[in-house]
Amino acid sequence: MNVDLFDFELPSERIALRPASPRDSARLLVLEGAETRDATVRELPRFLRRGDLLVFNDTRVIPAQLEGLRGERNDGAQSAPGARIGATLHKREGPRRWRAFIRNAKRLREGDSVDFGHGVTALASDRAEDGSFALDFGGDEPVELLLTRCGRMPLPPYIASKRPTDARDAEDYQTMFASEPGAVAAPTAALHFTPELLAALEAAGIGHATLTLHVGAGTFLPVKAEDTDAHKMHAEWGRIDAATADRLNAVRAAGGRVIAVGTTSLRLIESAASADGAIRPFEGDTAIFITPGYRFKGIDGLVTNFHLPRSTLFMLVSALMGLDRMQAAYAHAIDKDYRFYSYGDASLLLP
Repeated sequence: MNVDLFDFELPSERIALRPASPRDSARLLVLEGAETRDATVRELPRFLRRGDLLVFNDTRVIPAQLEGLRGERNDGAQSAPGARIGATLHKREGPRRWRAFIRNAKRLREGDSVDFGHGVTALASDRAEDGSFALDFGGDEPVELLLTRCGRMPLPPYIASKRPTDARDAEDYQTMFASEPGAVAAPTAALHFTPELLAALEAAGIGHATLTLHVGAGTFLPVKAEDTDAHKMHAEWGRIDAATADRLNAVRAAGGRVIAVGTTSLRLIESAASADGAIRPFEGDTAIFITPGYRFKGIDGLVTNFHLPRSTLFMLVSALMGLDRMQAAYAHAIDKDYRFYSYGDASLLLP
């Protein structure tokens, strides 16, 4: 499909720079069939049914943005030290190796070391076609521990370009389910959930389960191709254990609905679903790219934030609800002053 079909005009003032407080006071646009309703996230229980199951991503965002200086080479090649290098980690490739997008990449070569301060160094190698490098961190300490010394919270570029990251973001940009370190972007639909809302859902007979998908910085990459068939989707690592897969299957067998909270949960469930809709245990990379025409197998609905124009995520919600339906819904949201993107409001999509 032509990528231009997924474009729309978004006024810059609609981009949220802070989350709603309290979190569940965020607005909720409910699309159920042909109906459109305005509500708040804390009203979610009245739009779901007893026996439904919400599925959350329990990944935890790590301080994955680093600033450093290129160091001396030890192989005799010429590469003057001192150039400032920025790195955004986006996918673990080994116990001490992370793939990273590099700022000032033209000053970095394979074999260069980078000193990120606080005793944290890494060796650059394996430059890819997209300009990213592999960074192999030195020492014996867990890389996650090193990052707490030298890294900062990786806010999305549409927020970071408007204000600096601060201490509030360390809490604001984690969900209440965050327990498995490894993401470099939050599964933002779950940012709206609070213990009070979860208790209200449980009281209404609506359960919840968790899976893990470590969101990569590739989620923010624009679609540069003119046609969706030419876009190469980024890969992310995820896991659904056997007990969770069994629970999802049991819910649907009993007549309940599986509602993914966030596009990351949805993409992993669909990656684990067989043609007959059964969810199987899954562990590994997924690069699933969902566009209109896709037949959903494992989910029955989605809670998600409002996405960027021409993005793979707007393509995904258009596949679920229909492109015309989503273009109209986003026009309604803009007209009614909904807040967009990671710290913005939410939608409940029930096809």
